[in-house]
Amino acid sequence: MIQSLMKLYRFAGIEQAYIKRSIIARFFYAFFYSLEYTAIYIFVHALCKEAVVSRTALITFLMLAVSMAGRVVMNNISQLAQTHAGYFLAAHKRIEIGEKLKRIPMGFFNENNLGEMTGIATTTLTLLETAGPMVMVLILSGLINTLVMLVFMFIFDWRIALTALIGIVIFLKTTSLLEKKSIRYAAERQKSETVMVDAVLEQIQGMGVVKSFNLTGKGDRKLRSALQYNCDSNTNIETALTPLLMIQGLVLKLFSVVIIVVALLLYFNGYQMLPNTIMSVIISFLIFSQIAPAGSTVAILRVVTSTIEQTERLDVVPEMDRSGQVLVPLDGSIRFEQVNFSYEKKPILKNMTLSIPGQTTTAIVGPSGSGKTTICNLISRFWDVDSGAIYIGGHDVRSYTLASLMDQITMVFQDVYLFADTIENNIKFGKPEATRAEVIEAAKKAACHDFIMTLPAGYDTLLGEGGATISGGEKQRISIARAMLKDAPIILLDEATANVDPENEDRLQRAIESLTVNKTIVMIAHRLKTVRHAAQIVVLDKGEIVQLGTHDELIQQPGIYQNFIREREIAASWTLKGEL
Repeated sequence: MIQSLMKLYRFAGIEQAYIKRSIIARFFYAFFYSLEYTAIYIFVHALCKEAVVSRTALITFLMLAVSMAGRVVMNNISQLAQTHAGYFLAAHKRIEIGEKLKRIPMGFFNENNLGEMTGIATTTLTLLETAGPMVMVLILSGLINTLVMLVFMFIFDWRIALTALIGIVIFLKTTSLLEKKSIRYAAERQKSETVMVDAVLEQIQGMGVVKSFNLTGKGDRKLRSALQYNCDSNTNIETALTPLLMIQGLVLKLFSVVIIVVALLLYFNGYQMLPNTIMSVIISFLIFSQIAPAGSTVAILRVVTSTIEQTERLDVVPEMDRSGQVLVPLDGSIRFEQVNFSYEKKPILKNMTLSIPGQTTTAIVGPSGSGKTTICNLISRFWDVDSGAIYIGGHDVRSYTLASLMDQITMVFQDVYLFADTIENNIKFGKPEATRAEVIEAAKKAACHDFIMTLPAGYDTLLGEGGATISGGEKQRISIARAMLKDAPIILLDEATANVDPENEDRLQRAIESLTVNKTIVMIAHRLKTVRHAAQIVVLDKGEIVQLGTHDELIQQPGIYQNFIREREIAASWTLKGEL
């Protein structure tokens, strides 16, 4: 139990001060609580001697009033400090996780399911913020309060105090057994929480597929199974621990009776006066009132500890931004030097050496799986190379801080993600300080101003998560407006016009041309008009550069590029015949 409490205390971080404040307040709460016993004893003693006078009654009343007022104040301080510690330790950890996720390789997101990360940030930390400090304060304050009471009891009557101490020792032994029993079930419960969150997310994200195949009510077996697993794990932990909790309660109630019996025996044998005997009977009902709830929360403590262990697994994930510096590149050039890269054990890029001069356009073509998108991901340092190096402006990308590296790069990919926020905030995501006029100017260049103005709230229109409330082409144009507003010296394009309707494609193409003036462009291309005017064209096949040159040079060479152009020309000239 001590180790679990220390783990929780260390996890609290800067909120430890509030936990200390809460525990100290509970200590004074115990002092004021004991003052109540003193007042009762004074009154009972006077009553038994038939010496109750107004002065005695007044003293008793004042002591009870001070006891009550002190407990109210101390309880208020303790509760506020405890609540602050709970909510803020979870908030700090969520922010810490969010910052860390920005600095870890994208491969982490492939190897770890979204459900586990979501579960940690939501249900796991929610349990910590509501139960963590509360359990710690309850256990420690319960022990402290009981110890304070024992001190007063030893002063009052050591025999009664010793009887209570024996009961407390047996109670703590039972509590230790309860903690050991909970270790096994707590880990299983946390696992079931992760499985449940993962299944719920998958079901929501795949709802369109479920409906399209008319599997509503049938395609949710995994979700039902996960919910049942979670239900069973919670039921199992309650079933296993309830008997021990009952034993805990019986031990305390039994020793309350034992204290009464001991007090009566002492009285009838002439070893204790009547006022002390009456007080002993009163104490028997109150002595264990503080430690009882502390013991019953030990099982929750183990669950809390398990959630901390799950959360701390993220702490050991290696980060990519440990030794980076804020650098300014000498120019916009990009250079690959003998780069090798694999996704897990599958080789993607093999000994690649490539030079991209600053303020030029480089197009990358090749069959699916040849490594085109990987090149862009490595430039932006979504992953790190296995060997070799990538340089931007003369500096290894690993020598930049991720923030200063991303200041140099704007990315526009086919898979556009827009946040559940206003259109304006989505456009100025890369430049939060931008004015409305700058946002509108970028939107006009990206050919999305007109459709934005047709929306009820214009630029203040709230988008659904992922931009679900607008079309794919509209999302693409907003993402291009976002890139234009950021105005970074290096631009990575993954066929930025792929989802744009023909009516706006020419306008958008001209906008992209204005966006890319005097910038270094790396584009993954699938269309002839996109690659024709590139300063150099890189042709990839199976992670290697098989052709390199301009359009005019490569079109004369038999190979992948020539075949690529012929296929595009055939596709462009294809028409329907025999229309009615």
